[in-house]
Amino acid sequence: MSADRQSANLRGLLGAEPVVATAGVGLFADALRDQALTVIEAEWQPPMEGTEGDLARVLADPRRAQANALAAQRMTASTATLVDVVQAKDAVGLERGTFLHAGPPLEWERASGPMRGALIGAVLFEGLAETAEDAEKQLAAGVFELEPCHHRDAVGPMAGVISPSMWLYELRDEVHDNMSWCSLNEGLGKVLRYGAYNDEVITRLHWMTDVLGPLLQQSVRSTGPFDITGILAQMLQMGDEGHNRNRAGSLMLLREMLPGLITAEGSSTDIAEAVRFSGANEHFFLNLGMPACKLATMAAHGIPGSTIVTTMARNGTDFGIRVSGTGEQWFTGPANTPEGLFLGDYGPKDANPDIGDSAITETGGIGGFAMAAAPAIVKFVGGDVPFALQATQRMYEITETEHPMFQVPILEFRGTPTGIDVTKVVRTGILPQINTGMAGAVAGTGQVGAGLVTPPEACFPAALAALAAAVDD
Repeated sequence: MSADRQSANLRGLLGAEPVVATAGVGLFADALRDQALTVIEAEWQPPMEGTEGDLARVLADPRRAQANALAAQRMTASTATLVDVVQAKDAVGLERGTFLHAGPPLEWERASGPMRGALIGAVLFEGLAETAEDAEKQLAAGVFELEPCHHRDAVGPMAGVISPSMWLYELRDEVHDNMSWCSLNEGLGKVLRYGAYNDEVITRLHWMTDVLGPLLQQSVRSTGPFDITGILAQMLQMGDEGHNRNRAGSLMLLREMLPGLITAEGSSTDIAEAVRFSGANEHFFLNLGMPACKLATMAAHGIPGSTIVTTMARNGTDFGIRVSGTGEQWFTGPANTPEGLFLGDYGPKDANPDIGDSAITETGGIGGFAMAAAPAIVKFVGGDVPFALQATQRMYEITETEHPMFQVPILEFRGTPTGIDVTKVVRTGILPQINTGMAGAVAGTGQVGAGLVTPPEACFPAALAALAAAVDD
């Protein structure tokens, strides 16, 4: 409960009977109630251990309030328009032998099973190895360059591996003149982003490169550009939350792209298969929602004194965040393993720690932060409907603003909580809520389920310490 609401409750009760306000241990409040007294409990707890000094310095920074207001204004004013579909070698200048991946920087030696599987598959797809064993040997020897997607203003779901031949969606923020990119979505199950690399996966990737990518490019260039921000706003009104539920968004996107697809140059068989593949993939839109949120956070990044989080990303080993006021520095901790629902005979022992750039959706104010807009999401990630409502309501406690376009119908169309504030996370101990897919821990397995997860606590005190050092400087 906010301090203002607590004060209002107290004013309403004063004069009616004795009222006692308490903070801290609940046993004290219970003892007072046993004496027939009216008690108001303040929702308070100490900040994360060892952060008191850094928190005081950062909260006293005279730049902070204005810097955070500017970050929030930029984030919510950003736009995202799909303007093209291009290959990674042309879009982000990706050189042959260089592979982008999800999350903070990572070396092969520390890579998890699904990350290794996705990299092996990408090497095979690019024709840089004849066998999985050869690909793994070259990766272990450091033959190839590995780089985070975020370092090139791109994002990738799950393992997030992008190779030069892959086609990317290209989105533009007209307000802030930024660009962002994301790969095409392969669907669910045994797919590269979940670490699978068998013949079926490689064959599908070649079809996406030879057929799907060129057809999508023709559609966007002939009938686009397409307003992705507008679709995001609408899909939240239709039961999606933009991370693990994209049914409405995917159908709206396909509606926009269909005229260009059916008139594209290509065989009727190829066009029909492209439409079928896109229409059958309920996560088709995810790979556009992610770069849209990336554009929003890019607009808020690099503001001195701002404590707003502009990146949350996981590589299957580490969870990393970046903050507006601390530039390109990553603050990392061991990735937690999601808890949720499993496919088939898979169980908790089969799941890899959290992985993917898709937490950019929560960073931008949707996904786990908008679960109240999509209560049906609990059937996919676990939990229950009250949890979905409570998750969104808790996120208001750690964010700077409410998004004017992304609204939650069941909360009287209140804007989604947007702009995670490091100081509020540290002060309250509330960690950002993320809903996510789960990859198998063993390379080649693919998807094993979907669930709920939070970042490791360690990221936020580390970021706070860097912010405090910047104040001192």
